[in-house]
Amino acid sequence: MASRDINVIALVKGGERYVFLYDDDSREETLRTLGRYASNPDLSFSWYDASVLGQKVRQSAPRSNRVRFVPPADRAA
Repeated sequence: MASRDINVIALVKGGERYVFLYDDDSREETLRTLGRYASNPDLSFSWYDASVLGQKVRQSAPRSNRVRFVPPADRAA
């Protein structure tokens, strides 16, 4: 079961503040929102900003939900 804790990521850019609050169940929607903000020409929020904050969202995922890459040579046959 997902935690009901609230995660917070924030970006201060000049006089603007972007603050995102999300729980574990809305992590994917938060990533989509970062992309929507980055694609909005009316905002100063860039694709670089979305990338950095997106990485923080992914890193904050509970360990049991993280996908781990296992090289083919290390996989069990």
